[in-house]
Amino acid sequence: MSPRWACCLLLSAIISAIIFCIGLRLLREGQLAVGTCEVVTLSHDEVESRRAVSTQTARCACRRGQVAGTTLGQPACVDAHVVRVRAWCDMRPCVAGEQCRPLRGRAGWTCSRPGGRLKTTTVS
Repeated sequence: MSPRWACCLLLSAIISAIIFCIGLRLLREGQLAVGTCEVVTLSHDEVESRRAVSTQTARCACRRGQVAGTTLGQPACVDAHVVRVRAWCDMRPCVAGEQCRPLRGRAGWTCSRPGGRLKTTTVS
């Protein structure tokens, strides 16, 4: 084999390795680690002077037996049983210092803040 062919083979091997590494990196960037969540969309609208409506969409990569939920005010993977029976307060959705109460009909929950402020979450 001539030195010219050896150089071409080496160069093509290097280029192939670079393309392979770039492809692996692009594949990993779109994936979440197992057991984690990320916020995909977040919107906040002031409806009245004392009321605001926020909507959040999260993407989660949960383990078997878990589903997307909320823990300490953040998206998280929670036990699927909690969602199935609508025992929302069992997933500890409120931040420290707040008290959780389920809504009538288990349609969501309310976090009571000190000073009488309420943060209500409905599940759709």
